[in-house]
Amino acid sequence: MLVLFETSVGYAIFKVLNEKKLQEVDSLWKEFETPEKANKIVKLKHFEKFQDTAEALAAFTALMEGKINKQLKKVLKKIVKEAHEPLAVADAKLGGVIKEKLNLSCIHSPVVNELMRGIRSQMDGLIPGVEPREMTAMCLGLAHSLSRYRLKFSADKVDTMIVQAISLLDDLDKELNNYIMRCREWYGWHFPELGKIISDNLTYCKCLQKVGDRKNYASAQLSELLPEEVEAEVKAAAEISMGTEVSEEDICNILHLCTQVIEISEYRTQLYEYLQNRMMAIAPNVTVMVGELVGARLIAHAGSLLNLAKHAASTVQILGAEKALFRALKSRRDTPKYGLIYHASLVGQTSPKHKGKISRMLAAKTVLAIRYDAFGEDSSSAMGVENRAKLEARLRALEDRGIRKISGTGKALAKAEKYEHKRPWLNCLLQSSNVETFCCSSLSMKSFQFICCISKAIRPSFKTWLWLILCLQLYLYDSEKCKLLYVGTFLNSLKVGILLK
Repeated sequence: MLVLFETSVGYAIFKVLNEKKLQEVDSLWKEFETPEKANKIVKLKHFEKFQDTAEALAAFTALMEGKINKQLKKVLKKIVKEAHEPLAVADAKLGGVIKEKLNLSCIHSPVVNELMRGIRSQMDGLIPGVEPREMTAMCLGLAHSLSRYRLKFSADKVDTMIVQAISLLDDLDKELNNYIMRCREWYGWHFPELGKIISDNLTYCKCLQKVGDRKNYASAQLSELLPEEVEAEVKAAAEISMGTEVSEEDICNILHLCTQVIEISEYRTQLYEYLQNRMMAIAPNVTVMVGELVGARLIAHAGSLLNLAKHAASTVQILGAEKALFRALKSRRDTPKYGLIYHASLVGQTSPKHKGKISRMLAAKTVLAIRYDAFGEDSSSAMGVENRAKLEARLRALEDRGIRKISGTGKALAKAEKYEHKRPWLNCLLQSSNVETFCCSSLSMKSFQFICCISKAIRPSFKTWLWLILCLQLYLYDSEKCKLLYVGTFLNSLKVGILLK
C-alpha cells in the first residue's frame, strides 16, 4: 500500500513495509515513537518538492477545493500507476476525485488517519534532504497565504475593527453619561449654581478639577476654560451659593471622578478619529453617503461589510427597526420607513413629510456604495460623492415643489374633477330636461313602449317613481362588475327623481 502525504514543501509518497502492524489501530502510535521504528513501518518512495510559496499555495488551494493540480496528477500517474497498489489518502473527497480522474484505488479509514498522524510526528526523520528550519518557514508563509485566500480580503480591509470600535464608542457614551450625571449630582450638593451656569459637561469637569472647593473660585483663574462674563458669573455665584459644606475627602473623591470623565472623553475623541480613518479606508463611499457613525452601525448590525452587501435596499432602509417592524406586522399597522439610516445627515435635514422618500432613495444609493466598497478594487469615494450630489439635488427639488401654492380656483377645479361621476350617460341624464328622449335613446324601443304604457295606466303621482326605478336599473345595467349600490349612488338617483317631478 502507498500513502500520499502532503507537506508544506512538497508531495511525499510512502511505501508501507509491514501492513500487519496496521491491524492494531490503538497501538499503532507506538510504532512511531522513534525515527528508527517509523522507518520499519514506512519508507519514502518519492518526494516532489515545491519550487516556491506561490506553487505551494496553488497546490493547497486546489486540495481544499477538492481538485488535483497538474503537478500532483503527474506524480500519481508516474509513481502510483506503475506500482499497481492502493493509495491511502487523508481526505475522502480527494480520494474520490483521484479515483474518478485517474482510475486509482484509494483508501480512507481510521487506520489511515493514525498512519498519517504517525508520519507527521516523525516527518523530519522520514523525509531526508529537508531542513526543519526550511519546513517551519514554509509552513508559516503558507499559513498566512492560505488565510488571506480564505478571507478573500486585503489586510487593510478587515471590518472587524470597525464593529469593535463602534461598539466600544457606544459603551463609552453610556459610561460618560452616567459618570457626568453622577458628578453633577454629587457636586451639586456643594455648589448647585455651577451646573446651571456651565452647560458643557467637559468644561464643567475641568473647572471642578482645577478649583475643587467653591471657596477657591474667588482666587481661581478660569480664563483658559471660560469666557470673562461666564467666569465673573461663576465667581459671583460661588460667594452667595446655597450649597452645603463638604469635607476634603468628599472633594477628593469627586475630583477622582472628574479625572475619569476627562480621560474617557479624551480617549473617546481618539477612538472617534480612529473610526473615521478606518471607515474611509474600508468603506469610503458608504462614509460619504451616510457618515462614518451610521455606516459603522450598519456594518456592525449586519456583522460584516460582506453581509451588509447581501441585503436589499429595502432591508437596509429599516435595518435597526426590527422590533417596530414586527410589531407593525403583528398589529397590521403601517411599517416603519427608516431604521439606523434615520440618523444620516441627508434624512435629518429633510422636512418630515419627505423623510420617507429620502430614506428610500438614500437606502438605494447606499446599497450601491456598500457593494462597490465590498467587491470593488478601487478605493476612491468618487461614486459616493456623485450619488450624494444627486440625492441633494433631488432633495432640493422636493422642497421647492412643496413650497408652490395652488390658487383657490385651481383647488375648486381639482376637487370638482376628482368627484365628477365617471359614467357620462348619468351626467347627461342629470343635465337633460327631456328625460323621455334620453331614456328612449338608452333603451330598446319595445322596452320604452312597455314602460310608457304602464306609466299611462297608473296615476301621475307614480310616474316619477317609475322613472326613478328605470334610472336605477339603467345604472345597475351599466355597471361593469355589478357592484352594490352605495349611498352616493342612491343620492344621485334621488336627484334624478326630483328632476323628473
